[in-house]
Amino acid sequence: MFQLNDSDQQHLLKVARESVHACLNGQPSSLQNAASGVLSEVHGAFVSIHKRYELRGCIGNIHPVNALTATVAECAVSAAIADPRFAPMTMDELPHVGFEISVLSAMERVIDIKSIEVGRDGLYISKRSSRGLLLPQVALLYGWDRERFLTETCRKAGLRDDAWKLDATIFRFSAHVFQEQPSVELT
Repeated sequence: MFQLNDSDQQHLLKVARESVHACLNGQPSSLQNAASGVLSEVHGAFVSIHKRYELRGCIGNIHPVNALTATVAECAVSAAIADPRFAPMTMDELPHVGFEISVLSAMERVIDIKSIEVGRDGLYISKRSSRGLLLPQVALLYGWDRERFLTETCRKAGLRDDAWKLDATIFRFSAHVFQEQPSVELT
């Protein structure tokens, strides 16, 4: 997995916040087009938005076709206004949320579940038209072991809890995760 330096991370966090700000104001975002180096490469990403340490939105793209900056901008806006689990964000909320970005490695098919390392790997499980993905940090947050992580990813996909033991296809990936430092009061 490639690494982003501090400057790249700060730029992507600025892209996420500025893109949501522009969207909520009905304006186009300008930062997503300013990409060079690793930021111009095509990588999957997820943007999570938290309010008072609670999830406020999370959307990602595992099959991007654009530069990382554009993918982050699109995911940030979608997390803010199109995550079906939450009402669309308002401009009044924006100063009170924090952004977290997960830049994904390529997917690797899992042949032996013992190769899955909780904390390092995220999971993507599919069976026919059902698909579910959980980021690496989710298993750590809830203290899950490998089997519970697999079960919860199946649930996310709308599959039986034990589909990972049967005929579901399992992929793993790593993620470079970083977030805004609280410079605003997240209350």
